[in-house]
Amino acid sequence: MNPQPGADSTRDRIVTAATTEFARHGIAGARIDRIAKAARTSKERVYAYFRSKEDLYRFVSAQELAAVAEATRMDPTDLPGYAGRLHDYFAAHPERHRLMAWGRLELDPGSTPADDDPIRRTVAHKTRQLRRAQEAGHLDPAWDPLDVLVFVNQIATSWADQPGLTATTSPEQAQHLAARRAAIVNAVQRLFPAVPAAPDGTP
Repeated sequence: MNPQPGADSTRDRIVTAATTEFARHGIAGARIDRIAKAARTSKERVYAYFRSKEDLYRFVSAQELAAVAEATRMDPTDLPGYAGRLHDYFAAHPERHRLMAWGRLELDPGSTPADDDPIRRTVAHKTRQLRRAQEAGHLDPAWDPLDVLVFVNQIATSWADQPGLTATTSPEQAQHLAARRAAIVNAVQRLFPAVPAAPDGTP
């Protein structure tokens, strides 16, 4: 069964509960009975919507991937700005970074993603954007577009992978985040400089 977003409140509760469960426990550690209880439904109802725990995780992670893309909006002529937005998103939602990381750790790395896999679609779309920017002279064509995307994403999320090194008190936390954000933006600017806008606002 292929659930449609917003089609059913029970399904929505399942997805919300599963998002929290996967972020906390990963795929292997997540329990369908806990998801069902939090969603105020039964395990049978969960499986009526999603064939397996992995199927449910893939649906949840696809939704999160879409949310990240919407919130950060990659501009290939301003990759430092994109990196800053990506950092801000995961600084505000560390549990969502954990949610995405579990998939990389636990899903079978030897399996071939389907053509409609949301991660594959997102990567293909962004690499096309980067390639067009290279063709337009906005980005150094010596780089492979996929390398550009991976490097920028890794730099932008580098501190999200180091939660133990973040400050704990509020004033220090704000200073820490500002300094880390500035370092991320500066690093990406050195690798992939933003293109100055023309007087009419176009790159």
